[in-house]
Amino acid sequence: MWVRPTRVRRLRIRKAIGNVTLAAGLMAAGFLYLALVKNVTLVVNGRPEAVRTLSANVGELLDTQGIALSGGVLVEPPPATPLADGMTVVVDTGSSSTLLPQTSSRDVGVWVMEGVDGPFAKLMAQSTEAGFSADSVGPSRIVDARVVVRGKDHDVLTDATTVRELLSAMGIRPDGNDRVHPSLQAPLHRNATVTFDKVTQAMHRVVAAIPFGTVTTYSSDLPPGHVRIAQSGRPGSMLEVFRVRWVNGKLVSKTLVSRQVVESAVPERHEVGRSSAATAGTEAGQASWYYAPGSGLTAAHPWLPYGTVVTVTNLANGKSVRVVINDRGPFGGRVIDLSPEAFSRLASLGTGVIDVRISW
Repeated sequence: MWVRPTRVRRLRIRKAIGNVTLAAGLMAAGFLYLALVKNVTLVVNGRPEAVRTLSANVGELLDTQGIALSGGVLVEPPPATPLADGMTVVVDTGSSSTLLPQTSSRDVGVWVMEGVDGPFAKLMAQSTEAGFSADSVGPSRIVDARVVVRGKDHDVLTDATTVRELLSAMGIRPDGNDRVHPSLQAPLHRNATVTFDKVTQAMHRVVAAIPFGTVTTYSSDLPPGHVRIAQSGRPGSMLEVFRVRWVNGKLVSKTLVSRQVVESAVPERHEVGRSSAATAGTEAGQASWYYAPGSGLTAAHPWLPYGTVVTVTNLANGKSVRVVINDRGPFGGRVIDLSPEAFSRLASLGTGVIDVRISW
């Protein structure tokens, strides 16, 4: 069949136009796909994964990944947040396994370079923004960070995406007592500061001595002022348990948990001869108080015999107390020094010095 040349040329033109239209449509679809697709880092229970997605928001992304938003699931940012290229989404399902240090599969390829800071570090970080990593969909990320390990600063460059990865690459495996800020699951940002404090707790047991006291009794069977040791004293012991806490090797707290007597102290018993003489004299002057030996209503006088019973009267209020002399003093111009128990019968201990009259 004979076809005129003009018609053949028209068919070829129509076919070429169809091919161009198809190519244009495919290019438009490709551009539309590139405009809608997003490279997102999804961190689930501390494990990062690079995801390419067409989801419009965080909730749709989690739905496509099969992650149900139950009551115990924490999501950052919230599910309604629109997705953007390069965004990091952190999910914590509340699993008990997340409470212990984990080693992400990505830890094998994470590197850390220490001692690089200043403009050079920023230049290296910026120079990688357009590159692509071999094991992820999204762009390769190098960040500069400051890591404070046990109080010592380390300026580093790293391709880690989370705090856990960074510390793991530095050979640090925190346990349940250690302090890490921000949390191990937190994404690592440029210029971030990560703090790791080693915290150690232990129970410390100490055997402490219990000092023995002195019990003084007075007897008319002994000469006045004569002292006889009726029983020797013996110290005791007790077990004290403390909860101690160290941060970075420094003791920060010591709390007493329990105290138990292992062996009771045995007091020393003194017998002092008491004077049986009737009132033989009076004296007026100032009296104070001091930590007297023994216990009870006792006093110190420069020369009265040990065991002498003395009546002390406060001239300001008329109150009186009877004491037994068992010590020497005072030697600073006062006429008598009283035990705290005796002085408190006449005036408050805060008074210090009072005017008295003594008689024996």
